[in-house]
Amino acid sequence: MAALVVAGCGGGQDRKRERAGHHASATVNHPQFGDADPHDWDGRAPQTYPVHGIDASRWQGDIDWQTARANGVSFAFFKATEGGDIIDPAFDTYWNGAGPAGIPRGAYHFFYFCRPAIEQARWYIRHVPRSKNALPPVLDMEWNAHSPTCTTRPDAAHVRREARIFMDALERHYGQRPIIYTTVDFFTDNQMGRLSGYDFWLRSVAGHPSKVYPGQSWRFWQYSGTGLVPGIKGKVDLNTFSGSRGDWQNWLNARAR
Repeated sequence: MAALVVAGCGGGQDRKRERAGHHASATVNHPQFGDADPHDWDGRAPQTYPVHGIDASRWQGDIDWQTARANGVSFAFFKATEGGDIIDPAFDTYWNGAGPAGIPRGAYHFFYFCRPAIEQARWYIRHVPRSKNALPPVLDMEWNAHSPTCTTRPDAAHVRREARIFMDALERHYGQRPIIYTTVDFFTDNQMGRLSGYDFWLRSVAGHPSKVYPGQSWRFWQYSGTGLVPGIKGKVDLNTFSGSRGDWQNWLNARAR
């Protein structure tokens, strides 16, 4: 995932609350994905997991959701917001396209370390619908070495404290405990494993999470940033769910409301 430098806009607070299809009939198709830069996996490869999906932002352009679903996209997460004044301009289009296509969808927020967590939580809430059966909200925390406005790196205790503030606010609003997305260096630097009770979405494009994040449980694994998926022009991030098709169905149904 990457940060954007896109001007934000308002109007999200008046968006109608949407209703998506029930997760009990969620379809899992065998993934027909390629990779522009495939990795030679040592140990359990991501292809051995049955449930795969993508995460996308404006850089993926137009997406044919029916084609993507038919070729194995069983879930999708979208960049929604960043900091307290940036929204991804593709978010509404993706959100309103994936839902009717029968793809479980969720939204992530890219955290900005120069703004209070509660302000960022309010910004996310303003722009992301409280849709029926949406996937849990996601907090994306990683170092952003390319930020033109915020190069600070707070200490680990501060990072975890801000994460809890953000996630507590979202849990109160959406009724679901958020997922934490992070990268290897950020996870290590900030001892993110100390945030117990949350599902983790871990990036690891050159090794299984059990090797790269020893001892850490995970729900989603981002295993490639160079995926090729029918229905999507260009490269896209690829992810897998941690369990079987039955586990996936149970996980979804536990979050249906």
